[in-house]
Amino acid sequence: MRELFYEIAGNLRNNKLRTVLTGFAVSWGIFLLICLLGAGNGLMNSFMGSVADYISQSITVRGRWTSKPYAGYQEGREIQLDETDVAWTEGPRWAPTVNNVTRQTGSTGVTFSLDGNTVAGQISGVMPEYREQEKLKMYAGRFLNQDDLKQRRKMIVLSLAQAKELSPKNPEAVIGRWVGAGTVSFRVVGLYYTDESSMYRTCPIPYTTYKGIYDTSDKIGSITFTLDGPETKSEHEAFEKEYAGALRLRHDVAPDDWRGIWVNNGYTSNMEMNDAQRYIRTFLWILGLLTLVSGIVGVSNIMLITVKERTHEFGIRKAIGASPAQILKLIIAESVTITALFGYIGMFLGMIACQIMDKTVAQDAVDIGVAKIQMLVNPTVGLDVAIEATILLIVAGTIAGAVPAWKAARVKPIEALRAE
Repeated sequence: MRELFYEIAGNLRNNKLRTVLTGFAVSWGIFLLICLLGAGNGLMNSFMGSVADYISQSITVRGRWTSKPYAGYQEGREIQLDETDVAWTEGPRWAPTVNNVTRQTGSTGVTFSLDGNTVAGQISGVMPEYREQEKLKMYAGRFLNQDDLKQRRKMIVLSLAQAKELSPKNPEAVIGRWVGAGTVSFRVVGLYYTDESSMYRTCPIPYTTYKGIYDTSDKIGSITFTLDGPETKSEHEAFEKEYAGALRLRHDVAPDDWRGIWVNNGYTSNMEMNDAQRYIRTFLWILGLLTLVSGIVGVSNIMLITVKERTHEFGIRKAIGASPAQILKLIIAESVTITALFGYIGMFLGMIACQIMDKTVAQDAVDIGVAKIQMLVNPTVGLDVAIEATILLIVAGTIAGAVPAWKAARVKPIEALRAE
């Protein structure tokens, strides 16, 4: 084995240009693959991080306006959900699939005031589960709890953007203060994190408090619940179709009028996101592997040239007793050495490039008007993936060197000695 190693090292030294050109093709291929995977991971992390704030593992149902005439009613009729729909959703028809049923009221526009500062907002009555269902991220303080709900406390959670308007120097100072909301005052118990977009100005108060102040009817704005049972996308879609169809019949809405009863299924949205992530990752791998092909072809071509140049040498070896297996082992070992050595160099440089990308490009954010989006989030590749890709390249390089090696092993000594 030691003699084989010295012989391979000598061949590589004696053919420096050929070795460097072959190695460059191999290194460049694995380098590009890792950079592509790193950038792809960064894009997917950014995308998934952005949508994760809006997609929850729950189903939300709202009444809207019908788009079709049905059961003697004209289109454009407003559908209003009520407490009987909540009881029906919690009823035996959907048990035990439906769990954690909560409700939310509509919203009331108000102007908040504190120490001479004012800001507009929308008050909405919610349950404590609203925070998790809507993916609210608390900036300071706490969210509403069951005691607030039971005792009908006048507690409110403001957005960070609103707190900055009411207390520009120290937004957190509004926590514990009473803010005016028209003829009513609410005590601020927490702030939830937002960007500067106006779409995040809903201010949660306890559901029971809202019903006692703004709306004493049994009407509600939406129903939200979780599911226990369906696992596949088709199963979730089947449940959604059955539930929404039955709810539409309850309110005399056409079975195919999705505008009359609007359903937001967070489960299927998450599954679609995961599918899209897999498709993107597969595309990046295919693109990277196609890049590797150039390096593999380079190895194969160089080995073919090597075999042709060393035909006379192989003839002498066989004439003095070398077996075809020894010739085969020599050429394949040389191919594996070139591929492995330069493959790991390319892997190392690719990992460094991903780290540089993470410290430079990934720190930039794009301002889209309502928010700033970081284009790349952690654009790196795991060491296990990098090693797997490099091993794949080594295996491919071995196969690429096997064809010329097999030709060299089959050459007859007398024909090889005649070669120039």
